[in-house]
Amino acid sequence: MELRDVFVGRPSVLGTERGTPVLSAISKAKVAAKSLELTEINLDGDDQADRTVHGGVDKAVYVYPAEHYAAWASEGFETAVGDFGENLSVTGADEDTVRIGDVWSWGDALLQVCQPRTPCFKLAMKTARKDVIPGMIDSGRSGWYLRVLRPGEVPTSGVLALAERADGPTLTEVSTVAFANVTQLDAERRTAYFKLAGKVLANPDLSAQYRHGVRTKVERWETRNAR
Repeated sequence: MELRDVFVGRPSVLGTERGTPVLSAISKAKVAAKSLELTEINLDGDDQADRTVHGGVDKAVYVYPAEHYAAWASEGFETAVGDFGENLSVTGADEDTVRIGDVWSWGDALLQVCQPRTPCFKLAMKTARKDVIPGMIDSGRSGWYLRVLRPGEVPTSGVLALAERADGPTLTEVSTVAFANVTQLDAERRTAYFKLAGKVLANPDLSAQYRHGVRTKVERWETRNAR
């Protein structure tokens, strides 16, 4: 997984909602330095406006494949690398190949994949497109979050080397469980869905917050399916 760019940013006013200023750090600047420090929470110079939904131990670093921007452009979105608030713009890996629990070596640091991104209204404000939210969900071009297993100094170019390949679900599989409309599935595909859901929920490396949301949705579908 090769680094294209590294971005950091502090919270600022993104816009207003019902007359109230909305703070966000989704607008980030490319790091010019050759290296910077990574803590268990953030890259140096990075922060979040509301850590109940962004940032924290399980969302310390947000990764987004640079290749996805061509797909967004083909769908009429005027975006450029860095516009989705990613910390790391990378090439050579995507949601179909990256798995929950994968460990990556980056400079002195070790990081672990722990969940895909769930887009929120701030992404819509940043891009001035409300349809970016269903677009990200439907396409699976979510990017992913990393937790920091070992802090350290990290370079802003080069590669992130795969240090440990997990046997957990791919990010695409996790997103499928989180967002699939089970009522539209036939009996065979429903059986496959609940089997995959069990695999996702049994994975110990999936972040607790994301697990809670997935479990709630799966239990709701199970209740409906039992009727």
